Amino acid sequence: MTDLAQAHILALDALESGGGSAVYNLGNEQGHSVREVIDVARRVTGVDIPVLVGPRREGDPAVLVASSGLIQRELGWMPRFGELEVIVGSGWRWERGRESEFRGHRG
Repeated sequence: MTDLAQAHILALDALESGGGSAVYNLGNEQGHSVREVIDVARRVTGVDIPVLVGPRREGDPAVLVASSGLIQRELGWMPRFGELEVIVGSGWRWERGRESEFRGHRG
């Protein structure tokens, strides 16, 4: 099961048990640049993803890393997959499965 799926199950269980709604970050506290993510996505998917590089937008932080501390404390969730290749690969397999499922319903 993916980290994202596990977090959703824990959140649904908490709601069923009478807990309130909450918003959680599901980061693994390991930062990656946009360029790193694109490079990994290209390797994992085999797609030459086009990129348009522009100047940093005013107000953009130099570094931004998500912390999952709140969901860890409140629901006991812990990320199991930290490698960017694994994370991107999981999302790519899911997306490819959706594409083939959609094509199968078109007749």
